[in-house]
Amino acid sequence: MRALLQKIIARDQRLATFKHYELLVHVYVVLLLISNLVGPKPTDFGTLHVYRWSWHFIFSGAQLLFPITYIFSDIFTEVYGYGGSRRAIWIAFLANVLMGFFALFMVWLPAAPDWPKENQRAFEIVFGATTRGILASLAAFWVGEFVNSYVMARMKLWTGGRWLWTRTLGSTVAGQAVDSLVVTFGLFAFTLPVKTILVMAISGYVFKVLYEAAVTPLTYAAVAFLKREEGVDVYDEGTNFSPFVKDG
Repeated sequence: MRALLQKIIARDQRLATFKHYELLVHVYVVLLLISNLVGPKPTDFGTLHVYRWSWHFIFSGAQLLFPITYIFSDIFTEVYGYGGSRRAIWIAFLANVLMGFFALFMVWLPAAPDWPKENQRAFEIVFGATTRGILASLAAFWVGEFVNSYVMARMKLWTGGRWLWTRTLGSTVAGQAVDSLVVTFGLFAFTLPVKTILVMAISGYVFKVLYEAAVTPLTYAAVAFLKREEGVDVYDEGTNFSPFVKDG
């Protein structure tokens, strides 16, 4: 196990030469952890009325922040290649595992006698995700991020590096589809009708894809800046796309 972890997250010499890569990985990991912590809070954005139709927008904290991690995954793959994205995904995944484990452990520990019960209840709401919820979230993140990065890298080869917007949207369409289905079925399978689960998954999926489309100009700006600063534009010719190898 130790050898596998070292192989997965080891920093190869190519990545060590970049100025901004490690900082971006740190921000990426922090965003993922924060999105999981703020996930339980629903946020009401009001109702949109268009002719005879009305849409009431309520999103969780996770729905608002988690799509940003896909933007980072796009940037990692576009600028540093699939290998750079693969390392970032594994580090974020392992950080999430640790956070989930220690959060459950702290919820399980008995509270001090003088700690108010309402404080313990609030603590459990924020940190006391079920084991099923943690596993579903981890599985969805891992599969979705790797699908996103793989499609991004492949499309860059197919397009010859042109039309970045097709790659950011195309990879999101694929990655978020997998993510939404895995996490929704992982959370609600055998407890809700399949039709209801699909409606929930599709609703979240549409929002995430539209989110990515809306921030495409920011992705363009970040990619242009990093390529210029790092002096690199990686194409994954001959890359081994397995998640379990160090080098691309």
